[in-house]
Amino acid sequence: MKKNGEIFWGWFIVAGAFLVLGINYGSRYCFGVFLKPMAEEFAWSRSVISLAATINIILYSVGAIFVGRMLDRIAPRWIITAGATLAAGGYILTGFVNTPLGLYITYGLMVGIGTTGLGVVTCSSSVGKWFIKKRGVAIGIASMGISFGTMALTPLAGYIVNFLDWRIGLITLGAITLLIGLSVSQTLMRKTHPEAYGLLPDGDKNNMTNEISAAQTVYTVPTMTIFNDSRFWTLAICQGLAFMVTMSVFVHQVAYAEDNGVSGVAAAASLAAISFTGFLGQFFWGWLSDRLKDPKYAFCLGTTFMLTGMILLINANSVKALYVYALIFGFGYGSLAPTIPIMAAHRFGRQVLGSVYGLLTFFIGIGGSLGPILGGFIYDYFGSYRYLWLINISVLILIIITILTLKKGKQYGPSTQ
Repeated sequence: MKKNGEIFWGWFIVAGAFLVLGINYGSRYCFGVFLKPMAEEFAWSRSVISLAATINIILYSVGAIFVGRMLDRIAPRWIITAGATLAAGGYILTGFVNTPLGLYITYGLMVGIGTTGLGVVTCSSSVGKWFIKKRGVAIGIASMGISFGTMALTPLAGYIVNFLDWRIGLITLGAITLLIGLSVSQTLMRKTHPEAYGLLPDGDKNNMTNEISAAQTVYTVPTMTIFNDSRFWTLAICQGLAFMVTMSVFVHQVAYAEDNGVSGVAAAASLAAISFTGFLGQFFWGWLSDRLKDPKYAFCLGTTFMLTGMILLINANSVKALYVYALIFGFGYGSLAPTIPIMAAHRFGRQVLGSVYGLLTFFIGIGGSLGPILGGFIYDYFGSYRYLWLINISVLILIIITILTLKKGKQYGPSTQ
């Protein structure tokens, strides 16, 4: 971490990414806290309010494509600055809405586009450009910000809603996003990649002048070139399906537990259990990726934990069984955030990581948006979530088998991984 008494700047990027991911996902995952009080005040149906979240996810996914492209050309500081300003404005203005259209514009449009600049594409890709040998640990630490932010901001939002007002809660999230987003972007996230400053990834001091010169060149890959690469589609489809499973669980597991006689408080607390072991898993799976020949094995092992959790969830008829499931599933879920950009960098090269990861995130977002809809349809049709869990189990098995067949192939740009 230290070379000649100086801390390698890449670790400042890690710290900045941790904080940005924390405020971004911590704030976004608070949406459920505001759903019921908004429905009660305006007499809106929950589907009307939930549509704002759907719009948010879709625009976030589309925006990731453009953010990824920009990140391969400019410093992340400006992307994060713009994103934090727009998202903060969206949160604050949502606190003043009185119509569904206003909610769709402020939370759906403004927050959706703004948080793209604060998301995993910006943060994980920025970290990935600064490391090769320690990329797994670095991205793993940064990804821990997602769970940390969720554990920190969700209770805060809940407290404000219960004791003050839901509008104050949204304004508070906007203020936090603006303050931390701007300060972190202009201090910790102001550099692009190490070669631009005469450095090497991981802080190495070897005499590799030619490598530095080559890596300083801005490499761009046409979108059609990426789309014609079968490795991209393998990653996109598998990761999109993984997030479809994840979001179906996050949205429907509480209702499923309550249907099985678990109290509402205990059922909701199971989400915190997932966040806790996910926090630990995000570091572990990143660390493990550095020690395996191919990071795809860490992804598959993490997915196996998710599969085990899903099997347990089918028969989770008690609080104890629910928490055992949550702890195991959460630990596996923690593998997704660090291993996805690591696998992308390992196969396509870190110089084009932003572009590739941006495109991957679009398909991940589309998959994630299907999970809640699929779960709702299955429950409405069958009156049970059992078939949803069976579909999830089958999908996770398919993902593991498919990823194990994934080849490394040739990287784009200079061969500096």
